[in-house]
Amino acid sequence: MDEIVKQALAKWPNVPHCTGWLLLDRRGQWRMRDDTTQAAGLPGDIIRHDALLGFINRNYAADADGQWFFQNGPQRVYVELGYTPWIVRLSEISDETDGALRLTDHAGGRFEPTAVWLDDEGGVLFSDDADASDVPRSPRVAALHDHDLDLFSTHADLDDNGGVFHFAAGLDLTLGRIERADVPGKFGFVTSPAAKAAAS
Repeated sequence: MDEIVKQALAKWPNVPHCTGWLLLDRRGQWRMRDDTTQAAGLPGDIIRHDALLGFINRNYAADADGQWFFQNGPQRVYVELGYTPWIVRLSEISDETDGALRLTDHAGGRFEPTAVWLDDEGGVLFSDDADASDVPRSPRVAALHDHDLDLFSTHADLDDNGGVFHFAAGLDLTLGRIERADVPGKFGFVTSPAAKAAAS
């Protein structure tokens, strides 16, 4: 979290939270949603300002209830999720000869997978290991960007039970199966903090 954000929180600790105005879509794009957009159930306008995107990504976290938010100074802006709290891109490492792959999350960080699933709608999910991180946190779950499904399939051996994903030399991940509707519960996140707030 940015130091300026920590200072703002200390100075104004009781600023009301905001819901519905920010969405992370299925392709890892941040979207701004005004009242009209929210009322129409639309995803909103893509944020393209690099400095703002960096600020959001550096101050993105989850609360104890599994609701993800962007800490905007003293105000917590809860995030609507198009699917999972993280979206990853898959790429081949150009200086490797063994076909090794790299996963990068939507904030630009490395994502080191320890498990992979196929959902019932054709999506691919990865999770990582919290113990491998220098920063204390829970394991993350990320959906693979749909543009990278072809690359994924060239490194996967699929069968009726799931199969195997060949991520790197010596790192083959068993492909599990999961229902998309079960993903938030299994990984402990809230897809719509706005809907949760409206229901309370």
